[in-house]
Amino acid sequence: MEVILLERISRLGQMGETVKVKDGFARNFLLPQGKALRANEANKKKFEGQRAQLEARNLERKSEATQVAEKLDGKSFIVVRSAGETGQLYGSVSTRDIADLLIAEGFTVNRNQIELNQPIKTIGLSNVAIALHPEVQVTVTLNIARSADEAERQAKGETLTTAEAIYGDDINDNARPENFFDPNAEFEGGEENA
Repeated sequence: MEVILLERISRLGQMGETVKVKDGFARNFLLPQGKALRANEANKKKFEGQRAQLEARNLERKSEATQVAEKLDGKSFIVVRSAGETGQLYGSVSTRDIADLLIAEGFTVNRNQIELNQPIKTIGLSNVAIALHPEVQVTVTLNIARSADEAERQAKGETLTTAEAIYGDDINDNARPENFFDPNAEFEGGEENA
């Protein structure tokens, strides 16, 4: 199906372009959300009549997004979650969690603006892209840790995904085999079957 784009859509085209897309993408996403019109003569005339309005609205949205981007770009946020010794989260951090975190910090962001290919399932530092506008994209850093103290340690560059990081360096010294048995001792049981 051919459609006329009413706004810039990444990997598809700029406002005003006529592009060919799959029918389902047009019917289920572009047309219901008002991002495109079917490409026919009546809609082409309608678009040309509204072009100035659409461009002005797009420019206004872009300037608002740029103002938010200046405040948000490069910021770091701490996410405290329960995790196992290896750093595997009990659960995950999804786009909804990130959107809720940004809203709590005073930024207006929808979860569909957060570009996360898959949920975050381990502790550590993760960079997340946020598309505030089709032409304005920022990156924030999420510091996912078990506690605020661990988040500070992670921010300084420490890796907390091993048991040594949690319990200290002496964990391996205490777990050495010679601490549990004496290799030079005689076997006390003796041989029962001869």
